[in-house]
Amino acid sequence: MPTQSLQIPTADGVADAFASFPADGERHPGVLMYPDGLGIRPVLREMAEELAGHGYYVLVPNPFYRHGPAPVLDLPEHIGEAARPAIFARLMPMIEAHTTDRILPDADAYVRFLTTRPEVGPGPVAVTGYCIGGLLATHTAAAHPGRVAALAAFHAPVGAAGPDSLHRLTARVHFGHAETDLTPEALAELNRTLDAAGVEYTSEIYPGTVHGFTMSDTDAFDPAALRHHWDSLLALLDRAL
Repeated sequence: MPTQSLQIPTADGVADAFASFPADGERHPGVLMYPDGLGIRPVLREMAEELAGHGYYVLVPNPFYRHGPAPVLDLPEHIGEAARPAIFARLMPMIEAHTTDRILPDADAYVRFLTTRPEVGPGPVAVTGYCIGGLLATHTAAAHPGRVAALAAFHAPVGAAGPDSLHRLTARVHFGHAETDLTPEALAELNRTLDAAGVEYTSEIYPGTVHGFTMSDTDAFDPAALRHHWDSLLALLDRAL
């Protein structure tokens, strides 16, 4: 599966990124994939290649490019619980600084770049993301109604996008929540907001999961939940693109 390193011009500089796509020389539907807070690393490359193998052009930007190229943080091969406090002490200031004043112009740049790639077909695109990347994906879909036809977010604080953003969604949506991230009551409230917005969606808690369940390089990894994630994501993309 071809993988290409890329540079995306933004309002604040240049974001490093990579893309994975089929090697058949054809044009394919575009998917913007936001990494989790730990950023671009081997597991994200594996996931992008997996998705590309199903016939998609997958673009993965480094959301924290203002702090340097990926990997922004020096990460161990396996990110266990003992390593997390030191990692998150460095990570949280970057996340807190990544407000909508940065998120939305970056999203414009990423969508513009994705939709003008010669390997990407002329139709609508999709966005997906993990952890904080799921929130970025939600903001991106809300800011580009009509261009983004599918939105998927996993173990992500999507409710933080706010009702105003959720009401702007025109994409088909799948939200896969970790059991430790969202109570049934909070899920019901989120789903009422999506209902009121008229969004076509599935929004569910993946049973027995903890935050980060898709990431095979962390203690949170849940193989069954990852398979459910792929089934849900691929079904969504198949319907929307």
